[in-house]
Amino acid sequence: MRIRIAQVRVVPEKGNLKGNYERLMSILGEVAKETVDVVVTPECFLDGYVATEASVGAEQLGEYAIDPSQSPYVSGVSKWAGAASTWFIFGCSRISLTGVHNTALIIDRQGILKGWYDKTHCQIHDKKYLPGQTLPVFNSDFGPFGVLICADRRWPETVRSLALQGARVIFNPTYGVHDERNMHMMQTRSYESEIFIAFTHPVQSLLTDPTGKIICNDTATDTHYSLSEIDLSEVDAARMSSLAHLRDRRPDVYTR
Repeated sequence: MRIRIAQVRVVPEKGNLKGNYERLMSILGEVAKETVDVVVTPECFLDGYVATEASVGAEQLGEYAIDPSQSPYVSGVSKWAGAASTWFIFGCSRISLTGVHNTALIIDRQGILKGWYDKTHCQIHDKKYLPGQTLPVFNSDFGPFGVLICADRRWPETVRSLALQGARVIFNPTYGVHDERNMHMMQTRSYESEIFIAFTHPVQSLLTDPTGKIICNDTATDTHYSLSEIDLSEVDAARMSSLAHLRDRRPDVYTR
């Protein structure tokens, strides 16, 4: 099955939820002219990843966090997703009863909020957030998919865990390192777990396939999204090949 992925590529303004939302909706006006199955924003796009600011502590994060069930910004994006019949992975800071999470909201083709993924690996400024406790996959019309946020990709276990649950593609909202080392790391993560990964950064749209090949590496500044088509059957082929990694794992000899 083929799907088309739009990766939003623009630097949001720190702390300006309204302005970032308006900028996003403007970009989506262009995306709507395309046939798209999934739209992905960078990490914490709505608040501009304000947690990186030294002046914003854990106590202040709540001022920039949203309750997805009450947010007009989520409502607006959901309406757009429903009208465009497009899945949407929306980066934001999410407030809960116990604190604030670095979150990617999962909105389906009907514009319904199906759930969210909370960043699990929190270091440095991300320690201001409450870490997520699960690595779920989400069911869709194109099969199960996974979501990781930024640094989560650096641990091979995260990608592998999602692949073992049946995910054939991972959407990876991010804001961090986007250098050559990272590019090679993303190629390796895709190759070792036979999976597509859509690394979506404010200044880079990177997409790697289950053989480690780069499908997209777009850093253009005159456009604000990249559109790529992938064939998910390539994952199935890689996982059934004579050199398949997932099939030929040896968990009986691995140690923790």
